[in-house]
Amino acid sequence: MPTLKIDHARFLVTVDPERRIIRDGALLIDGQRIVQVGKAAELQHLSADRVLDASEMVVTPGFCNNHMHISYAHATRGIFPDNLDPTTYLSHVFTLQQAMTEEDEYYTTLLGITELLKYGTTCFLDPGSTKFLDACLPAYEASGCRVVVGEHVTDQPNPLRLPVYSLDEAVQRMERTIQRYDHRLNDRVRAWAMPFDAAFCSDALLIAAKGLADHYHTGMTLHQSNRPGTVQMYLDSYGKRPVEYLDALGVLGPNLLLSHVIDLDVREMDAIARTETKTVMCPTAALKLGTRMTTTAQLPEMVARGICVSLGTDAGNNSNLLETLRAMYLVAVLYKDARGTTDVVPAELAVELATLHGARALGLEQDIGSIEVGKKADLVLFDTRRPEWRTLFNPINSLVYNADGRSVHTVIVDGRVVVENHTPCYVDEWELMRKVQTLGEGLLERTGMHFAPRWPVV
Repeated sequence: MPTLKIDHARFLVTVDPERRIIRDGALLIDGQRIVQVGKAAELQHLSADRVLDASEMVVTPGFCNNHMHISYAHATRGIFPDNLDPTTYLSHVFTLQQAMTEEDEYYTTLLGITELLKYGTTCFLDPGSTKFLDACLPAYEASGCRVVVGEHVTDQPNPLRLPVYSLDEAVQRMERTIQRYDHRLNDRVRAWAMPFDAAFCSDALLIAAKGLADHYHTGMTLHQSNRPGTVQMYLDSYGKRPVEYLDALGVLGPNLLLSHVIDLDVREMDAIARTETKTVMCPTAALKLGTRMTTTAQLPEMVARGICVSLGTDAGNNSNLLETLRAMYLVAVLYKDARGTTDVVPAELAVELATLHGARALGLEQDIGSIEVGKKADLVLFDTRRPEWRTLFNPINSLVYNADGRSVHTVIVDGRVVVENHTPCYVDEWELMRKVQTLGEGLLERTGMHFAPRWPVV
């Protein structure tokens, strides 16, 4: 298998157990995996089939986006007024999603992945909203991304216009998806059980989904936003808050990833910590949707309890952006303001949330999340020959507080270079964008959905 050497990196941000930052670092990749990491002088005797000069680069692990609806947003991105009620907005979103064709999903997925990769995200979880996984599998293969997929299901009436299946059909759909897609593309694709939301699923469906995750040694995710009305409904019906109720059902556990996790109370955090349940927060979407995240989301307190918290962005029409770096910046600054102290969510923690914690939340910490010998080579090379990177003394501060995805120069997944010199290696990006524009116009025409800009377009 081909070897690849990254040589003379200005800084290697390893996120290894010692959290080493190696100045003038180098690493050697053999096939998919990292086989040497150290000072460039120590590795100068090692040759490779290809050598990348990283002398003005900061090298980090690839970022994880652990909640990203990949397949539908780009075709109609930016059409929704930003003051639309969230439930009304989501019902429109899923109306559009249900109207998408295989062609629509393939190209919108490929464009979404391209945006993720160009800005440093090498692994993402799509929480089940892709309808045509067979059609999208070639997009995963061509781009080289690492992805967790599934089929979201409900068996209860819901206000989002999601399809309602019988219990048996919902379980069968999740199981078929796991059987068909888990460990595909040389293990870059994983498949999970994905009941959409506990409020739209019967107890039996939630228990069955957890059983599938346990049986197939895979994961499970569900939306857990703890909206005020939902919390009150659980208290009135069961005398428990939503996450407490999931605990009583036996659904919590190390292979469950709860997304959003806004407005948890102490008892819910107790249950998550005790069961080693994983979580993902989407600060960009939470802010845009007006969830009062900085007062209702307990990210610093959860991390202090030892809870695994990772980062996501939600769909490109929820937050309108997919960039994990922006999520890192937001969690590093917003809680300082909300808690009235600078001594909370340091930049180093923000990096950990997007890398090692992200990998752990997906059950992939043995393979990705840090730059270590034996791990898979998912890496990002940031070009520091840009004003926002200078002056450069502390690469962590510069990465979190100064930089954004525009400075991503090269991206490697599984040892394969997929972005080089800011350009995807697997697609004509402009032609792809033009194609998705045309598909989006057709989707809006078919559905009759239209939201005019507030200002006149003449």
